[in-house]
Amino acid sequence: MALAGTRVFLPAELALEAPVAAVQATRELRLAVDLGTTSVQWEALDASGTVVASGAALNPQLGAGSEVMSRLAFAATAQGAQLLRHAVLHLLRGIIALLPGQVVRLAVAGNPAMTLLLLGVSVDGLSSAPYRLDEPGGRMLTLANNLPETYVLPQLAPFVGGDLSAGMVALLMATEPPQTPFLLSDMGTNGEFLLALSDSEYLSASVPLGPALEGAGLACGNVAGNGAVSSYRLSPSGLEARCIGGGAPSREAGITGAGYLSLLAILKEQGLLDDGGGFAPGTTPLAARMAVDFGTIAGEPCLNLPGGLFLTASDVEEVLKVKAAFDLAVGALLDRSGLLPGALSCLCLAGALGAHVAPLDLETLGFLPPGLGARVRTVGNTSLAGARLMLTVPEAREMAEAMPGRTSNIDLTGDPAFGQEFVRRMHFHFGNQRVS
Repeated sequence: MALAGTRVFLPAELALEAPVAAVQATRELRLAVDLGTTSVQWEALDASGTVVASGAALNPQLGAGSEVMSRLAFAATAQGAQLLRHAVLHLLRGIIALLPGQVVRLAVAGNPAMTLLLLGVSVDGLSSAPYRLDEPGGRMLTLANNLPETYVLPQLAPFVGGDLSAGMVALLMATEPPQTPFLLSDMGTNGEFLLALSDSEYLSASVPLGPALEGAGLACGNVAGNGAVSSYRLSPSGLEARCIGGGAPSREAGITGAGYLSLLAILKEQGLLDDGGGFAPGTTPLAARMAVDFGTIAGEPCLNLPGGLFLTASDVEEVLKVKAAFDLAVGALLDRSGLLPGALSCLCLAGALGAHVAPLDLETLGFLPPGLGARVRTVGNTSLAGARLMLTVPEAREMAEAMPGRTSNIDLTGDPAFGQEFVRRMHFHFGNQRVS
């Protein structure tokens, strides 16, 4: 069968085995799932814990909105909640049907909103302040009669979920775990942060980042895929795009979130972008030559880019909103813990964006305080890695289930000063004060 929007990757040796139907009844598999707001990543494991198949699909709930609050609003009615739940259940059934064996157990790591929607639990506690967590996770359950027994990762706070508890377990059980204190950040549609102060004390926070850096809402934005621009570099002749898989940039393939951050960092360094996100004439001879590519589209200022791509003033504003929210969360965690940025051993950047973004670009644009960019570790999909551990290492579940009792949460969006603090960070420098 074919599952729309799904990519499946099978190791070469598996692809040479008997057809799926011939091994379906005899091979037992376990399925680890990272249930993201934008995309769903999964891996199937055999009895030895070896990954025998993996894949990715867009979250089928995207039609109800690209970010968490839109989904929650759609789920306010019983019919809406049922539609969203059944969409993901249908996706899981489709993935299982593609696999070369019988899935006997699932593990699902997702943020609280995605978890509640999957389980069919009321989302009222997440829909308006004061927010509350009505499903703690950390237990085995049955999602539906025709799906295997499922372990749902522990949830840590109203908007800090099983993706972060799974991610922290994956880091702590790694061959070379980070030294505390360190910060784990997942730059998804919802930005989740977990500061490990010690092996038994954590501080969490979350902020809405929106889907801009996942390819939605920007004029030429696209998810990371073949041909999409993943970064820019400055050559003597001007901007040059680097595309995933090689080749030349195109409107069809678009620009990834990491590509936008790379572009804006170059523009800021060349004086073509001011602190407030406005286009500027530049401060170098090369910048002056690049400035001839400024123009307008539909009456809006823009910068024309190679391959028929372009950057609009609205695009810059959307990225600036993400920066302000990210900056606010990192600053709040440091303030509450009493730590200076230099005290952190590292910042572990998880998720798809973390795999492509240049850490120093984040520092240049003010996502991070000066000096922390050099200590960023890109750690990939730790949510999926943690879900995989839940299926293969008993101690991993024990560690994950201990985390909620060891975690204190900072409620940023419920703070009356959130809006004011957010606006004060709407500039390309870290912190709430502009740097002259």
